[in-house]
Amino acid sequence: MLEVYADPCTVNCRKVLAGLDLLGADFKDNFVSYFAGEHKSEKCLKVNPCGTLPFATDGDTTITESNAIMMYAADLGSENSAYPKDIKKRAEIHRWLLWEASRWFHSSYVFLLENVVKKSQGAQPDQKNLDDETPKWKELAKILDDQLAKNKFLCGNEVTIADIAVAAPMHICEAQRLPVDEFPNLKRWFFEDIRSLPCWKKTQGPLDKLLGKSN
Repeated sequence: MLEVYADPCTVNCRKVLAGLDLLGADFKDNFVSYFAGEHKSEKCLKVNPCGTLPFATDGDTTITESNAIMMYAADLGSENSAYPKDIKKRAEIHRWLLWEASRWFHSSYVFLLENVVKKSQGAQPDQKNLDDETPKWKELAKILDDQLAKNKFLCGNEVTIADIAVAAPMHICEAQRLPVDEFPNLKRWFFEDIRSLPCWKKTQGPLDKLLGKSN
């Protein structure tokens, strides 16, 4: 069985847990505390020398990188609309998975770091970092907004793992203070469509606890 090691409070762990649930994947969820640094323990480093979360194992195979874990889990199962086997449909999904990992995550993470992480540590956000990143984030958000003007979801009118991947970096967008109001299609997709997904709702609890909200 696929074994997943994750802490749902983090962006990429939530992505994997929600994505695998969307896929209906059969897996065992092993909690590894990010804030306690358990992913850097000797036990975890023996399995994943990268010292990152999430990671997964399937027998003697270790899979790191959140998008790779979702793709691997999908391939273990049968045909699934969230990651169809059609090569052209997969090419579109892969486009967004790679875009998220190379550009969107990093831009959105600046807002997470400055407005959430630093605040939790009693520090003030660096406004210059936010001011420098905001136009870059808006440029990327416009790409998403234009795409979502065409379809309900990124790759058509059915949700795929691409949607989960792209939603994850903005998963606490209010606390991150992401300027989503300027992008109506992106805002609709995230607040109405993503947040209504059962797989997304299941992974909300740990974040509510982290942010001091009631369920």
